[in-house]
Amino acid sequence: MPNRLPPYGGGRGERPVSMQSLELLAPAKNLECGIAAIDHGADAVYIGAQRFGARAAAGNSVEDIAQLCRYAHQFGAKVFVTVNTIIYDEELNDTLQLVDELDSIGVDAILVQDMGLFSLLKQREKPLHCELHASTQTDNRSAEKVKWLFDQGFDRVVLARELSIKEIADIHDSLIGQAPSLGRAGEGVFPLEVFVHGALCVSYSGQCYASQYCFQRSANRGECAQFCRLAFTLKDANGKVLESERHLLSLRDMAQIDNLEKLADAGATSFKIEGRLKDVDYVKNITAAYSEALNEVVRRNPEKYRRASFGRCTYTFTPNIQKSFNRGFTTYFAEGRKQGLVSFDTPKAMGEPVGKVKEIRGHSFNISTTTSFANGDGLCYLTPTGLVGFRVNKVEGNRIFPLRMPESLKPGTMLFRNLDQAFTTLLAKPSSERKIDIIFRLYEENGKLTLTAKDEVGRTATVQSDCELQPAAKPQEENIRRQLSKLGGTIYQCKDIEIDTKAFIPSSVLANMRRMVIADRCWVLEDCNTRENTIHHHPTPTTHHPKYPTPYLYNASNRKAKEFYKAQGIEACSLEGFEHSGSLSTGEGGGRGHTSPLLLMQCRYCLRNEMGFCTKSGKRAPWKEPLTISISDGREFQLQFDCKNCQMNVVSINN
Repeated sequence: MPNRLPPYGGGRGERPVSMQSLELLAPAKNLECGIAAIDHGADAVYIGAQRFGARAAAGNSVEDIAQLCRYAHQFGAKVFVTVNTIIYDEELNDTLQLVDELDSIGVDAILVQDMGLFSLLKQREKPLHCELHASTQTDNRSAEKVKWLFDQGFDRVVLARELSIKEIADIHDSLIGQAPSLGRAGEGVFPLEVFVHGALCVSYSGQCYASQYCFQRSANRGECAQFCRLAFTLKDANGKVLESERHLLSLRDMAQIDNLEKLADAGATSFKIEGRLKDVDYVKNITAAYSEALNEVVRRNPEKYRRASFGRCTYTFTPNIQKSFNRGFTTYFAEGRKQGLVSFDTPKAMGEPVGKVKEIRGHSFNISTTTSFANGDGLCYLTPTGLVGFRVNKVEGNRIFPLRMPESLKPGTMLFRNLDQAFTTLLAKPSSERKIDIIFRLYEENGKLTLTAKDEVGRTATVQSDCELQPAAKPQEENIRRQLSKLGGTIYQCKDIEIDTKAFIPSSVLANMRRMVIADRCWVLEDCNTRENTIHHHPTPTTHHPKYPTPYLYNASNRKAKEFYKAQGIEACSLEGFEHSGSLSTGEGGGRGHTSPLLLMQCRYCLRNEMGFCTKSGKRAPWKEPLTISISDGREFQLQFDCKNCQMNVVSINN
């Protein structure tokens, strides 16, 4: 990983003369995953606290987060904490107390969705030392919205997953043209964070109410029931069944590993891996893969880019994104609208293709492949009724003996491996080391033996010894190098040693000086992310929040949020947010008593386009609209195609 250099503060046109830091942001379900992410190349980690994060099942104690901060800051890496759910009135005080605790332990940023919470943090006299980031849950799909968020005083904006590379560049360029009062600390810096890998929500984030409507589990409260992963039956206006029990809204997973340089050139500064519910082997593999890819971007553009943290990683495995959980990959809308965004047949992980069944004999079969297999591998294949999986019990060359022979397996069937046992075994062990290069200089100064250490960032520390200096009877260089290079158990590795003394130095003295200078370095590194007393700059807002067609889309679920939006001139927010309104979502099954259709999802993904009948294609669809989709309990939802805005909406149907 390249050295950590001063931050960059100019526009895209200035990059040949200014260095832009590129940050790889990895997920952490817990402390173990967070440390693994740092060890495998992350420049920053995002993690949930015990409450108020957008993944209710991924909470962590303040003590664990503090430990993660101490570990990450050694490498100049950062820790962000998600407090990005909507907040109810009775929770505001507890949330403020949590943010204060997180700020006091040294977290680098808090991710926020709720504007009531944001306004309280912004208005109070006690300043925060950490940054405030606008979560993707604040629906950041337009330049207008992103400008508005920076104008309010956010330090970073997490962009919507649906944006193309060109749209990201347009947003960045529009921000650079703004008055210098905008941006972090008023410096005209506009950190833009983009998702590059992991699961995709079919709805714009923060604008999905289907889970709450159907199951009383709010996506805006971190309890999404994954409505979009269900099987649906699609019918036209005449009741004709177009698709039966298929996963029509289940998007493939994002993989932008080949687009990192384009995203950086577009103005993205942070590259985010989704997955705060993923286990440690996923974090290790995906973080390492993207870290290596980001290093390649830096190597190709040394005058433009550098990594946001420091230290170099060495791995015991070859990272491969195909070997971790995925539903098949897509670059989504990176290069514009495409087909192939959805896996209609299954919402489950299929893994990497490994070959076709060649011949079946009794309780075994051969595969036409060059892939090697191991006992315990997980294989799967698709059938008309869904995904079939099985475990490998024994391997003899290309002949596979399953634990149980699947009855539906036929010659010619394409097989996928969704569990690579050998790869999993590698990741279960220590699989990476992250080390900071250090150079020692041993010399005499004013009659005293002096040892100076300089790390790859250019920082130094010096210690002296009071030992009596006597001429050496034989060369000392070999022993000096051996003693000073003993850095096992530390985060350092010795790159070089300069020796400028002819004195005899006992090994015990060398070892003690090495320990002292390293201990001094550790104190400095703990403070390497020293935060300003007040980093927030709050200009007088000059932009306006984009108007939503329906009041509950503002997600105003506490009095402070309503006051905030009222000050913005949005009177309609007197209506409760969707989750907090009995008139919208009450009773068993959610919302059966409503009197008008409700907008449950806004999707850039379009089912009509996916099926090959976009109106712009000129192909006439073989159905009569409106189209409806239904789930297994019979509840139906209408699909509305807003072709002007290239958007598909999912709305409720009166029941």
